[in-house]
Formats: sequence, structure tokens, C-alpha cells
Amino acid sequence: MHVTNDQQAATVLRKLASENRLSMAGARIRRSSSRFCLGVEHGDYNGTELFGVGTDRFIWMAYRPNGTSKMRLFSGNFPEDGLVEFTIGSVPAPKSAQTAETWARFPYGIDYILHREGYNLTQGMDAVLYGNIPGGGMSRSASLSLNLILSVLEVNGIQQPDPMKIVDLAQAVENDYIGSPCGKLDQIMILFAREGTGTHYKPADRSIAYVPLGTKASDFRIVVMDTGTVRPGLEKSTYKIRRSECEELVKKAQAAGFKIHCLADIREEKLYQKIRSEFEKDQPHLVNRMTYIYKAQNRFYQMMDAWKQGDIETVGSIFRQDGIGLRDEYVISGPELETMCDIARSVPGVLGERMLGGGDKGAAGALVLAADAERLKTAVQTAYPRSRPDFADRFAVHTCKVVDGIAVLDGLL
Repeated sequence: MHVTNDQQAATVLRKLASENRLSMAGARIRRSSSRFCLGVEHGDYNGTELFGVGTDRFIWMAYRPNGTSKMRLFSGNFPEDGLVEFTIGSVPAPKSAQTAETWARFPYGIDYILHREGYNLTQGMDAVLYGNIPGGGMSRSASLSLNLILSVLEVNGIQQPDPMKIVDLAQAVENDYIGSPCGKLDQIMILFAREGTGTHYKPADRSIAYVPLGTKASDFRIVVMDTGTVRPGLEKSTYKIRRSECEELVKKAQAAGFKIHCLADIREEKLYQKIRSEFEKDQPHLVNRMTYIYKAQNRFYQMMDAWKQGDIETVGSIFRQDGIGLRDEYVISGPELETMCDIARSVPGVLGERMLGGGDKGAAGALVLAADAERLKTAVQTAYPRSRPDFADRFAVHTCKVVDGIAVLDGLL
């Protein structure tokens, strides 16, 4: 199915509901976006400030209360899983082997976490879903979790809590139920996203600020290059290893007398050099992880200033530097991702490129002048299948806009 807009999505959802005998009379559609991080990728679990935008690849979910105590859901992206049906409050235990390979772990997880946190769920829901977010790099899992949480709360008549509480709940679904060690970057950048502006998150006080792009900015596009690879999930990937390595270095530094709580605390050159000198000989790989975070933090406000001034060329240059750091220092990219970056780097008008998301597999992204976006797409379509023939029929190129993260659409069904 090729779905690019709300009307097409409504048609698909209507068909899926009919095929699975789910009545959508009076249903609403909740649309949740993808996200594009501009800085700092992998900074959330290391305590850094974050900056990104919502992008127009979505999950659409038609939903309505069904007057029973059962949840009944069907995903058009995972039809092999069939109709997911369960009684409220009766789901498999967290991190169960029986849920590991099915998308049902997300609605199960929402039910489990909401009950654990004291929300009184009594109203079941019928829902059908379809999305066009690539499976790796644009935060499909966070988009799905947020969509489900907001919809379940609504059908149960529960007032939506503070947005940062929603972020915490969505993270808990992945951390505590699924076993994926994600941070808060994805959930924040989707839930708070606004059309035409960037979202700046400060972990020190959990605050959100919106940063408009300077009016002098060159016309540009965000291009996402899906490698066609299947990412196994953060809980099974290098992401989990990198997170544990960062935590290991923090513990070692603390034991050596350094007063830090996370890698984001290493901002000053003098402190960075002291910790580097202490551990470089015996733990060079841990020092490399620190080096990426240290450099990315130092670039962060330069990138923010460039965004405010409309200097998208500098934003792209820093995006590229971050990508090289993720490849060489953080070592969390992958061969197919780097093939995409190599192709993009060769195209005039591309301002910067790097891997996206958790790493290993999934998608890479690029900032490109609008006039050259088609040239980049053509270059990828020509060169990538030659370099990676195993994925010749599965890769894709998405040209994206900056959009609102969450929207409720009425009157389409």
C-alpha cells in the first residue's frame, strides 16, 4: 500500500476495519509523526540537551470505544500477527518470549504500564493502524507508543496528564515492558513537535523551547534514506552495548574521584583531557564514546545558533561532523548506512548526512538544498542497489517536511 496523506490513510483504515470485522462507526483517527534529530543523537541517555523536528512520515490509528473490557487491534503493517485481542489488565508478563516477535508487545505494554502507574482502565477499544514510517531511524516505536497511550486514555475518559508524564509512560513501555533501553529523545521530539520549528529540550529542568528557523534560510529538504535493512530492536542491537559502555565509563570516572553523573557533565576541555588521560591506555573504546559526546555537545550551540540565523549550511556541516563521529568514535553506524552516506556526500547540494536512530541498520538522513533533492534521490536509486544488491528491492528514499507531532483527525471515516 502506498499511503502519503490523510485521505489515503483513511481509505486504508476503513478497508482494514471491514476485513477484520471491526466497526469504525464514529471513530476518530489519531496521527503520530516520525522525528528527525539534529543534535545530539544518542545524547538523551547521556544527559545532553536535544534538538530535533517532527517529520511527515506517520502512524495513523482509527479507534473507538467498544463498550467491552477487551482491546482489539489490527495493524496493516503486520497482518501476519492477525487481530490482537486481550482483556484489559490481562497481558503477558514484561519481556516475555511470547511477545518478543510481535507488534502486540506495544499494546500489551501500554496496558501493563498504565495499570502499574495507577490509571483505571475499564473501557475497551477497537482500533486499526497503518503507518509509512521506515522501520529504523525515525522512531516508529515511539510514535506507536504515544499514539496508543493517548488513545487509550481518551477512550477511558482519563484527562491527559502533563506531556512530560506521557513521555515517561512511553519510555517505560519500551524500557520496562519490552526491554528496549531507549532514552527520551524520540518521544519528546514527536510529542512536542510543531510545524515549521525545532524543539529544544533541556534535561536539567525538563523544559521545552521552540526555536524558529531563521528567515534567511536557504530552501532545503530533509531526506531520509531507508537502507531496506531490518533492525532487530534496540534491545538486541549495538545501541544497548553503547549505552552500557557510556554508563561503565561514568562509573569508572566516579570511582577515580571525578565528580560527574553522566557523560554530559564533561563539558570543559580540562576535565575531558583529565578523564581521557586516566583511561585512554586501558579503556580506549570507552574514551572514544566519551569523545563523541564531548565534541557533539560542543557543537550543539553552534548548530542552534546557525538554525536561529537561518544558516542551514552550517547546520548541515555540523550534522555531517556528528555523522563522522557516530561512525568513527561512537561506532554505532553500519555498512549499509554508511553506503547511503557515501552516496549522499557525493551529490552537490547535500549539506550534511549521517545515520539516524539506534544504529546498525535502518535509515540514514541528509539535509539537502531543495533544488538538489531530486538529484540526491536519483543518485541513491542508481548507486545503492549496485553497492547493496541484497536490498535492491527494499530500500526507499523519503523527502520530508517539518510537521506537528500529534494530530486528531475527525470526519474522515
